[in-house]
Amino acid sequence: MADSVLLPRRGPWRSTWLRARKARSQLILSRRPRRRLRTLRWCGRRRLRRRLLQAQAAGVDWSEGACQVSQPAAERRPKAAVPSPIPSPVPSPVPSPTSAEDTATCCQANVSFPPVRQLGPGRALLLLPVEQCFTFSGICRVTCLYGQVQVFGFTISQGQPAQEVYSVYTQSFLTIHAVHYSMPEKSRKAIKREARTLLRSHLNLEDRRWSMKHFSPLCSIVLLEHLKTSTVNFIISYPGLSYIFMQESPTFQNNSEYLALRSVGIRKEKRKKGLNFTQSALSALEELVSVSCEEVDGCPVILVCGPQDVGKSTFNRFLMNHLLSSISCVDYLECDLGQTEFTPPGCVSLLNITEPVLGPPFMHQRKPQKMVYYGKTSCRSSYENYIEIIKYVFSSYKKESPLIINTMGWVSEQGLLLLIDLIRLLSPSHVVQLSSPKRSCMPSLTPDYVDGMDGLYTKSKSKVRNRGFELAEFADMFEFADEEKESPVVFTGYKLMSIQSEFIFRKTSRNRASFNKILRDLTVLGYLSQLQPPVPKPLSPLHGLTPYQVPFNAVALRITHADVAPTHILYAVNASWVGLCKILDDVKGYTNGPILLAQTPICDCLGFGICRGVDMEKRLYHIITPVPPEDLRTVNCLLVGAISIPQRILKNQRGLEGTIPYVTADYNINLPGASGKIGARETETYEGRRYPKVKQFYQKAN
Repeated sequence: MADSVLLPRRGPWRSTWLRARKARSQLILSRRPRRRLRTLRWCGRRRLRRRLLQAQAAGVDWSEGACQVSQPAAERRPKAAVPSPIPSPVPSPVPSPTSAEDTATCCQANVSFPPVRQLGPGRALLLLPVEQCFTFSGICRVTCLYGQVQVFGFTISQGQPAQEVYSVYTQSFLTIHAVHYSMPEKSRKAIKREARTLLRSHLNLEDRRWSMKHFSPLCSIVLLEHLKTSTVNFIISYPGLSYIFMQESPTFQNNSEYLALRSVGIRKEKRKKGLNFTQSALSALEELVSVSCEEVDGCPVILVCGPQDVGKSTFNRFLMNHLLSSISCVDYLECDLGQTEFTPPGCVSLLNITEPVLGPPFMHQRKPQKMVYYGKTSCRSSYENYIEIIKYVFSSYKKESPLIINTMGWVSEQGLLLLIDLIRLLSPSHVVQLSSPKRSCMPSLTPDYVDGMDGLYTKSKSKVRNRGFELAEFADMFEFADEEKESPVVFTGYKLMSIQSEFIFRKTSRNRASFNKILRDLTVLGYLSQLQPPVPKPLSPLHGLTPYQVPFNAVALRITHADVAPTHILYAVNASWVGLCKILDDVKGYTNGPILLAQTPICDCLGFGICRGVDMEKRLYHIITPVPPEDLRTVNCLLVGAISIPQRILKNQRGLEGTIPYVTADYNINLPGASGKIGARETETYEGRRYPKVKQFYQKAN
């Protein structure tokens, strides 16, 4: 037949199974030869070992008998001449890796698992061929010894310091991606010599030899190390939170790769569980990075909006990391009160980010440039105050670096009108709108749509000439071309980028409230972890820390989320989460206290703390806080909002014995100023009496 396959003649000394193995792919070892390895002669074993090493160098999991980089056996056999060419089922067959170019080509394929080697307790070496991905769960310290990798949008090159990476259960798992790097025109031997020299200060001789056996051009060598921080130790000290950082495998695997990763504290995950961006998101990221690196039109202002749980925060982190790979710093304006990124919940803040963000919000709490404590996770009850706070914080933006603005996920009804007000107020150059078929739809926020819609406090383009503003401050943001003609307002245009999101959603309509509550509690725990000493010192329970003593007449009080009678103010303050603020008014001169404010001020918030107790005899507040003493000297106002202390802090601290203070089932949650069903206040302290069950919490107060 014309298209028949002609097999070459073999000598009589060739065994049957050896001829069958030769006809198969050079990188596949079937089960039959593996069962008959003991019958091989030493030369056959040597040949087989050499081919297995070639397979491992290409990153092939030969133990599973699966390979995607080998050429089909039918294509390697000589074919008879045919009248017309027939297209091959494989467009570009890849030969076995026998040269530097062939090895680099094989590395580009999507193979099953990269080579991993355990270097010792808590250390492992990972070899990633170019375009290879490694998705994992857990926490570790990542160092690129040779080549270049990308983690969550941030590029880590050789010679850069190690990065702490947190791939946790509450977010999409992170992926270490080997990217293409520029390689000088050198021979393969010279490249290996250069890589061996760089590895000399990190690995011993045996580990360097293993690396060179599996090394190929354009391959990246990554060092993974076990990571323990005071924040991690503090969070996992509470029952039920250790699963966030590392989930145990249901089945124990006795292989070298699993054991090496387990010693580091991570576990390999399927690629589909990792972070996946759509093509529209990648195109938008590329364009935003390109615009931010240009200095022609000034610094871009990027506003990210969309419904709940479509990946706004994930997109912001990836964009920040991508920008930090090219520029030195990025500004970030947080307008989402419920799920804040760098501060505890209930805040509007402006930050200057200079380090990559490689984890969830509760692992990178930072000090903002400007922050105002709103006191609630939603602005539904006071839109005007929310707008005023954003204006106050946004006024500190110096326009020296790109600005990313995060908005709320409430984009229906009045939430949409409020978003239109923010777009007019902040005048972004780019609006990134994320949407998903699984979430509620919102209209496309084109410039024409925003110009033609009335917001809560601003009018549309056609109604501006009437100057029907409900807030006088908004009139300053409009510039008329001709006052006499009363021509319509010419708004500063922006570019709309629509992104279709396909993130993995762990939240549903049923568990969204509880899921968000857990995330907020973790953020508060992450903030309080700053009270702990650095590793390896042991943890200090919060009830054992020495609090600050603040006189009644040194600070003013205000309950932001409810109207509380003056006789109940101290009930609401005790065992509460308080914002440490600085107001312009001078509170000195009052001999007695407490000093109560009639209205909630818009003022700078320097940090947060826990009012651990109130001493009515000495007229003192006992407050524990990680805010440094130099900042505490300027604090003259305490704001108490609806953000409550996590239940775990009150019930699950180490060292507590007997009755837990401030926790009771006999409590009326409908009292004005009550922040929730947990964290109930006990009244014995206000009468100047200290019962034994309260002494434990106050053992170092005096």
